[in-house]
Amino acid sequence: MREPAFWQRRSLPSAALLPLAALYGAIAAWRMKKPGLTPSVPVLCVGNYHGGGAGKTPTTLALVRLLRELDETPVVLSRGYGGRLQGPVLVDPATHQAGDVGDEPLMMARDVPVVVAKDRQAGAALALSRRASVIVMDDGFQNPALAKDAALIVIDGQRAIGNGRVMPAGPLRAPLPLQLERTSALVIVGDGRAAEPLAAAVRDQGGSVLRARFQPEAAVLERLRGRRLLAFAGIGDPDRFFATLRDNGLEVAASQPFPDHHPFTAAEIAALAERARRDGLVPVTTEKDLARLGAVPELEAAGLASFPVTLGFDDEAALRRFLAVQLAAARDRRRAGSRS
Repeated sequence: MREPAFWQRRSLPSAALLPLAALYGAIAAWRMKKPGLTPSVPVLCVGNYHGGGAGKTPTTLALVRLLRELDETPVVLSRGYGGRLQGPVLVDPATHQAGDVGDEPLMMARDVPVVVAKDRQAGAALALSRRASVIVMDDGFQNPALAKDAALIVIDGQRAIGNGRVMPAGPLRAPLPLQLERTSALVIVGDGRAAEPLAAAVRDQGGSVLRARFQPEAAVLERLRGRRLLAFAGIGDPDRFFATLRDNGLEVAASQPFPDHHPFTAAEIAALAERARRDGLVPVTTEKDLARLGAVPELEAAGLASFPVTLGFDDEAALRRFLAVQLAAARDRRRAGSRS
């Protein structure tokens, strides 16, 4: 879905929905407080306070890389939003499509084992069968099925949490105080000061605050530099993608946003291809969108390019220390539990 504009400000439409928000928030809080299964290995969760995206998947992949440097064997667990398979299933990029397992799991599976499961406890069991030494949840912060040893919450430095209200009056998935007290680390992506109050709250309760930013591949930048681009994206915040292109010195001559996880129709693909051909533009999109698009000869003929990014941390050593401490504490708790 595409979030309503009033989620970014405390307007009359938002206020009118406050009774529904109170009910939604009460149910979400009740669910979050339910005890979950504790697997035999540590569980790290990468989540958001709000609906939509802020960079969970790049954060997950960055954690995977660092965990491997710590001699861990991470397996990613995802609900597989947008995929038809209930799971649990190990994603195979050679045989699965985005319609099977979701666009994000399909994209991540090129780099790390990914288990898709609507039932996260069953998904954890499959991850353990794949010799996981740590399970990394891509989303699921508000889901109580699994107990989390650490939760890393990703937030956009400029947009933060909009009007700060719970759905449907605002973007929050649950009341903010409850989410804050379950936050181990706040990952602020990009510049901007909007997330500073959240950072202060996390620090006050002893949590970590880490800053990060998207880093594009140099070869892709070189290929697109000097070209006029038709940028399109169906992600949680398409404008952030367009801004990233511009921030890297690329000319976005036209942009077309779509809702998150949008299933592109043949007519939409044809319209994008025709606009690129007519105006002499190079169509460019995200890796996540490319995973969902599959083979698109019309756009490929116009030079379709993806714009892959990684998430770089300002203080990667601090993140590495955070992970080492959290994993050690999680294993200590399990050893203590087995002795009692």
